[in-house]
Amino acid sequence: MHSREIKIIILSFVVLIAIGAILLSMPFAHNGHLSFVDAIFTSTSAVCVTGLIVKDTPVDFTSFGHMVILVLIQIGGLGYMSAVTFFAVIRRKKVDHRDRLILKESLNYPAMDGLVRFLKIVFYFVFFIEFAGAIILALRFLADMPLGKALWFGFFHSISAFNNAGFSLFSNNLMNYRGDTIINLVIPFLIILGGIGYIVLQELFHYYKKEVVRLSTHTKIVLYTTLFLILIGMAIVLSLEWSNPASFGSMSLKDKMLSAWFTSVNYRTAGFNTIDFSTLRDPNLFFATFFMMIGGSPGGTAGGIKTTAFALSALGVWFTLRGDKNARIFHRSISAFQINKSYAIVFVASFYVVASSVFLSEIESAPFLKILFEACSAFGTVGISTGDGGVLSLSALFSDFGKFNIIFLMLMGRIGVFAFTIAIVGKAVESRIKYAEGKVIL
Repeated sequence: MHSREIKIIILSFVVLIAIGAILLSMPFAHNGHLSFVDAIFTSTSAVCVTGLIVKDTPVDFTSFGHMVILVLIQIGGLGYMSAVTFFAVIRRKKVDHRDRLILKESLNYPAMDGLVRFLKIVFYFVFFIEFAGAIILALRFLADMPLGKALWFGFFHSISAFNNAGFSLFSNNLMNYRGDTIINLVIPFLIILGGIGYIVLQELFHYYKKEVVRLSTHTKIVLYTTLFLILIGMAIVLSLEWSNPASFGSMSLKDKMLSAWFTSVNYRTAGFNTIDFSTLRDPNLFFATFFMMIGGSPGGTAGGIKTTAFALSALGVWFTLRGDKNARIFHRSISAFQINKSYAIVFVASFYVVASSVFLSEIESAPFLKILFEACSAFGTVGISTGDGGVLSLSALFSDFGKFNIIFLMLMGRIGVFAFTIAIVGKAVESRIKYAEGKVIL
């Protein structure tokens, strides 16, 4: 990673957030009073595709404000540099070496070769998936609202879902569609497709066309880990909430399964909800923090430590416990550097989140578990919340200092904890001096 390019990426996000906040602060963009802190919070939540809200999106913002939020979600999901480079390519402008470096870091692409071509494919995927999702959702919403409104709601929720944003034009999010099969299938699949990463999407497409005969280790890890986490999440939700009268207890078997599936997918990547998270039992909220910390996969629209870092950390622990120095998976060896890097990501991310949670617990009057839940949701750019007692996130009750803490976590989670830390402390220079190995008892 190059510290200079990462700083430019961070700056581009900050500038985009500032522009979004200014636009949302315009009188014709919102209804009633909107403080600039809340405008910054909303803009950050949209750009960082999180979904935490301190204002009721359908009520407190006008149609223009909704459009601003949607554009911020789309640009934030793709990455500012990706959007700028794509339009430069469309205008047939040459992309210089420095822009390619920035784009490479932004997309988590492994090489410089084929970068612009990969970007074009990404935009084709984004357009096709979001358009298909929008049409299906619009047809479903058409049963509840006029055609024009159904089309707008379809496109808004499709873009919000694919970019793992979780913003909704319904005040109670998607709780009215708890038992709706179409909504409970389309929204999660859009979230999964956006969260697994553009590199994986491209490789799956080439594999389907038989242009590649074997999926890469990265793609296999992403797919298997994603499936594993979704199934484990469903099992935990069902086991802990099955008889809870405040949440799942009164549901039918179908609604329980759909709600558990929907909740498990949204635990890690997006902020949509069909249940009230304030009704969940404390053990469930605690387990949810782990899923939110993991987040999605590299090169996609989700935040967190990423599925690959989680998988390699677990792999490293497993082989260490077995006394085997050579970690491997899918008949491929994993380098010790990658394992150690995954440990570092988990440790640093945990430090940031725990430190922020402790800080928030000192300045805000809310239970620590709910604060930890909110902090993990912000860092993982998830967006689910135990709420403020109404339709807003818990952050709506925070002071300005508390809100800025959540803003910081959202920005760091979207950019990546490792990249964010390198931008602050700089990349270490590898020493050419090798000392004698010291023995330490563990």
